[in-house]
Order: sequence, then C-alpha cells, then structure tokens
Amino acid sequence: MSMTKPRPTLDAQAALKPCGCPHMPALSRRNFLKSLGAAGIVAGIAGEDMFTKMAFAATPYTGDVLVVLSLRGGFDGLSAIVPASAVDYNDYANLRPNIKIPLGSLLPLNPQFGMHPAMAPLKPFWDAHTFGVVHAVGMEQPNRSHFDAMEEMERAAPGSSLRTGWIDRVMGLRDRGTAFQATQMGSNTAASAFLGPNPELAMYNISSFRLSGAWNDTEKAHWDTALRSLNGSAPASVSDPSVTALDALAKAASLPGSSYVASNGASYPHTGLGNALSNIAQLIKNDTGLQVAAVDYGDWDMHVDLGQFNSGWMFDHLTELSGSLAAFATDLGPAGMNKVTLATLTEFGRRAEENGSGGVDHGYGQAVFLLGGGIKGGQVHGAWPGLAHNNLVDGDLNGVNDYRVVLAELLEKRCEASSVATVFPGIDATRYNIAN
Repeated sequence: MSMTKPRPTLDAQAALKPCGCPHMPALSRRNFLKSLGAAGIVAGIAGEDMFTKMAFAATPYTGDVLVVLSLRGGFDGLSAIVPASAVDYNDYANLRPNIKIPLGSLLPLNPQFGMHPAMAPLKPFWDAHTFGVVHAVGMEQPNRSHFDAMEEMERAAPGSSLRTGWIDRVMGLRDRGTAFQATQMGSNTAASAFLGPNPELAMYNISSFRLSGAWNDTEKAHWDTALRSLNGSAPASVSDPSVTALDALAKAASLPGSSYVASNGASYPHTGLGNALSNIAQLIKNDTGLQVAAVDYGDWDMHVDLGQFNSGWMFDHLTELSGSLAAFATDLGPAGMNKVTLATLTEFGRRAEENGSGGVDHGYGQAVFLLGGGIKGGQVHGAWPGLAHNNLVDGDLNGVNDYRVVLAELLEKRCEASSVATVFPGIDATRYNIAN
C-alpha cells in the first residue's frame, strides 16, 4: 500500500466562518513525488480547497474522458436544486424560512424543480440536454463525519475488505498507459480514490511542473540523463516511477501551459477551480490520452451565514462553480463535450432545516450534477423522496439514490467499462437512465 500524508484544510474561510463541528482530521493522501525515487521533482501547492487528479492510458481508448468534481465540505443540494412543486416548496420554505430562495427567483427546470439563480450559466446546457441532475443521492449508510464520509465515498466498497480507491480499481481494468496514466493537478498528493497499486502523477499545474534545480534546458537535460542512468538497472518498482515522472516532464514541457487560450470565447474564472478545468481542457485538446480527471473544490461547509438567493457564501460559490463548468463546456465545444462526461460528488448533503446561525448542518442526501454530450440532460433523475417530515431521515433529505450506481452507469455507458462489479463490489443492478 502507498504511504499517506495529511491534506490541507478544506475550508479556506475557516478563520472567518468557523465550522462549529468537531475538528476535521486531515485527509489521507499518497505523496507520489515523495515515493518517486527521482530526487528534486516538485510541484507547487494549489489553494487550500482545490485539488485535481487525472488518469491517462496509452492503449486505444474510445470512451469519454470522465471528470469527477468533488465538492468537499458537504454540498447543500437543496440550495442548488430546489423542489418547486406546490407541496414540496411549502415543505422547503417551512424548513428554511430565512435562507429559502423565493419561488419567483428560481430558474425553472421542470414543474417539480427550480435552480438557484447563481447557476444561470448552466441553464443553456440544461436546455440543450447536456446538463442534468440526480437528486437525493447518498451512500449505503448515512455518515455525517467529513473524514469518514470522504474516505468511504472514495473507497466506494461498503461491506467489503477492499482498501483501494474506486478510480484506482477502474485503472486496474486497463493496460498500463502513458506517463500521465493517473495525475493530480493542483497538489503534489493524490486523493484516496486513487489509493492502490496503479501509479499516479501529481502536479500543481502544467506550467509549474518541473525539476527543482533545473533552471534551463541544459540543466534539464543533465538531470534527465543522470536520473535515467541512475535508475537504468534498478528493479521496476524503483525505476518505473522515476522514468514515468521524467516522461511526464518532457510531455508537459511541450504543452502551452500558462499561454493556453480557451476556444469559442470561453472565459474561465481566475480561481483554483477555473484554472484546474482550464488545464484539463488543455490536456484533452492536446491529445494527451486523458481518461479520468478528478477535481476537488472545497469550502462548502456552510454552518453559518449561508447567505441569501442573491448574495453571500452559497451565491458566490455557486457563481464560481457554474461559471467554471460553463467555461469548460464552452471551451471544448459540442464536439469535444461529446467525448467528455463530468459528474460531481460530495461526502454528504446538509440538513433539510436551517440552523440558528443562518446555515445548514451536516446532513445526508445530496445532489449530483452531470455535464456532457452523452448525458440525458434537461432532467432531474432518480427517485424523489420529498421533504415532508415523515419522509426525512433524522431531519435529512433521504439519500434514496446510490452514488455508486450513478458512477457505474457512467462507466458502463460512456467509459467502456465491462466489469463495474469489480470496481463497485455488491453494486445494485438498478440504473437511473442518466446517459446514452
């Protein structure tokens, strides 16, 4: 098994907006570059609440690039996708009298649901049927601990003895690929979804991925020659990570990096998330063989001062999230998005009822966003349990739709997976008809 190391805090605003919940333990991480064996290879550190991981393969692959966007901290799906039918909205408004979104301010999706007005950049993709939602999503057992829920979400093997991550198991079904077979962008460590025997590469971004101390092309060549020579007769377990990293450095040097210009008039927010998605688009367009990318965007732990429908913490975060996703889809264009599927995850949702501090505490059911040309968009998929008191689970939206089923269907229909039972042991045969 790989070594682990602490992860930076999820909540960049912790000093300004104290959580009020017990201190979150640091998340487990593998430090690929530390285990590399090639001294001096470094990557910058991203923000405190954004990480990106990617996976590549060299063998022919005709499936979609799967982008997994993890909304760390406990995303409140009920603020983003609001039940808007007469009965449901009345229940919602009674539960959230001070932070509810006025019915007339919602972006109408269908007779049953409306969308937060800050998510307006995604409405055209909803109308084009390339953006959809699965609501009331959860895990097998409700879990309100940030650390435990994240670990379980990324392991995705409840009731089994497996300790690998689900993305690592996906990659284990495929042949060993290029130097970028599994890469994290935005940090020099990889999430526990990648935990396992399959390698990953970590970098802050394409521009900053470099050999420490190699300040010009001559020095880079000297380092490359020396490191390849040192590892030439070493066992594969030692030499492979080193050579993989050197190959990745050479490839990254050929990419535009900070000089990248988005297509189709797309404008990414100048934020960690916007920059990460811009880097992913660059890698896709430069035919690097990207198969799986995972991006983390944190600071969703909104116990206090969540804000109103037109301002505040949730409004600002949804504005950044929606603008980044819309820019990504616009940059790639319809043809590019026909080979890309993006899904969001979070460790848990929030309580249905607001608290006394203008926020929402840890809950259960969450909302999953889906974006891509192969998505059956313009729909809210899955069963909807409602917000009536007797339908809640200990005051939470019931997570009646399994997040593993969402991922399994995407892998089957969009990513050429023929053995999701290996990735998700004990997976239910149910599917939500979310993709073509």
